[in-house]
Order: sequence, then structure tokens, then C-alpha cells
Amino acid sequence: MTSTFHKHQHRRGKALSVRTKLRGVTDRPRLSVFRSLSSITAQIIDDVRGHTLVAASSQEKDLKTSIKGLRKTDVAKKIGSLVAERAKRAGVSKVCFDRGAYKYHGRIKALADAAREAGLEF
Repeated sequence: MTSTFHKHQHRRGKALSVRTKLRGVTDRPRLSVFRSLSSITAQIIDDVRGHTLVAASSQEKDLKTSIKGLRKTDVAKKIGSLVAERAKRAGVSKVCFDRGAYKYHGRIKALADAAREAGLEF
């Protein structure tokens, strides 16, 4: 039986492996996704300055009422389109997608597709 520490260490290693491939891209900020069992968060991060430019989360107070009763995949689509809309307002049109340690499947894929449909390029 594996320990909890080993699981977290393995997940962190996978996330760093994905992020290492994205490190050479300085002209485009990184669209980073965090997925938990109940929520999903997306941020656009400028790695050169180390600042978050735009963020959207299913935990935001004004979103909680509009996403109540939706499936998790539909919530991820809403977050993807919302983060793309906010990015366009901030002047960001091209990003590189950081899926972290998650497979490009399900909610992660739904968020990415919705962000592309809303106008983000990656």
C-alpha cells in the first residue's frame, strides 16, 4: 500500500514534467488548471514576472448560484469561457496550456475547448 506522501510526490513530479516543457515559452503566459473533487480553477500566469494576470474559479460567490445543479463538465466549460473572456479584457490572446498532472480528458478537456471557443489561442 502506498503512502499519502508518495502519491503527492508522484503527482508533483508529473506536474513539474509538464511545466518543464512549457518553460521555454516567455512570450505567452501559462493557462494553469487546478481540479479538485468539487471545484475547478483556472489562472493565466506570467512566469517572467511571477504574477497571476487573470483567474476564474467555480468557488467565486457570484458564480455559485449560476452553476448550482450543473454537471462538473458543464461547470468546467463555464470556467473556461469565463477565463478566456477575462483574458481578452486584460489583453491576452495567446497562452500555453498547463494541465498539471491531470490527463487531458473530461473536465480539463472541456475547460480547454471552451477557452478555445471563446477566443484564446493555444
